[in-house]
Amino acid sequence: MAYIIYLLLTYLITVHVGMRFYKNGRLYILTLMKGDEATTDSINRILLIGYYLLNLGYAALMISNWETVTTYADMVRTITTMTGRIVLTLAVVHYMNMFVIYLAGRKNKSLTHHKNY
Repeated sequence: MAYIIYLLLTYLITVHVGMRFYKNGRLYILTLMKGDEATTDSINRILLIGYYLLNLGYAALMISNWETVTTYADMVRTITTMTGRIVLTLAVVHYMNMFVIYLAGRKNKSLTHHKNY
């Protein structure tokens, strides 16, 4: 039962947050890429695929390292710990991605600025 609850929570978080990142992140990336829609859409799709793969892999690792659950309290503790780990990991990865995209946008701006001179 614990596996089912954990997988359901992980699935809901993955799909819901992934779609929010995909929809809302496009505007952020589009701004940094100076309106280049083709590059923006490519980056956005790659980020979504990477996000899904990371989630699947992380969920599989968490289940393979699952502790034996003998009581209801153990089940709640294990599920919250595993879910918390995946959420924190995804948050860190998300902000790292946004920082890299920000740096790429700045580099793009710098290259465009130098071409004008």
